[in-house]
Amino acid sequence: MPQVIFNGPSGRLEGRYHHSDIPETPVALILHPHPLQGGTMNNRVTYTLYRAFAEHSASVLRFNFRGVGRSEGAFENGEGELADAAAALDWVRSINQGSRPLWVAGFSFGALIAMQLLMRRPEVAGFISVSPQTNLYDFNFLAPCPVSGMILYGKKDTIVQEETVERLVAKLNAQKGISIDYRVVPNADHFYTNDIEKVYQHTVDYVSSYSYASQEPKKRFRVANG
Repeated sequence: MPQVIFNGPSGRLEGRYHHSDIPETPVALILHPHPLQGGTMNNRVTYTLYRAFAEHSASVLRFNFRGVGRSEGAFENGEGELADAAAALDWVRSINQGSRPLWVAGFSFGALIAMQLLMRRPEVAGFISVSPQTNLYDFNFLAPCPVSGMILYGKKDTIVQEETVERLVAKLNAQKGISIDYRVVPNADHFYTNDIEKVYQHTVDYVSSYSYASQEPKKRFRVANG
């Protein structure tokens, strides 16, 4: 899990990167929750997403948005953070040449930035959105959504109302060629306090069955013990 420093739009950005030399396995970018609410790349959910990809042969990067940890700059209300994510995507792609499928994944505020990013980057093959704050942010920019993905939600989330997530899922699933795998963890809160391994399990299960060509179930992602 080597520390990396790469150039962003407002200065250097700090990250952690795991590299895989196995061909055809995914490359993933993981985005953390809101910087002004204590969000960092070491957030438990963010780290768990990172671990799920790294432990199953993917190359994966998580990093601190501007103004967090050793990353330079200051919070810019989402616009700057989206630019940071684009720079991180450029960096991780530069050291993973070829046709590896590219994923973006994020938790809470990070889920918003991840889904904004995939609208701008046609090379993204799929996404994982954990507890997107559909009660606070407008996701109407996903029109049309370019790729399918998974949305994960904790049934006991007191921060994001379930009906707002369900409306987003229904809207995306109504789009031609898009399939959203919506999964609800029954006893989980917004932070998956006692259910963090469920985030790991759902991530591995979803990505392992994803076909990048046809979006039909097909084993393309090695899963330990099966």
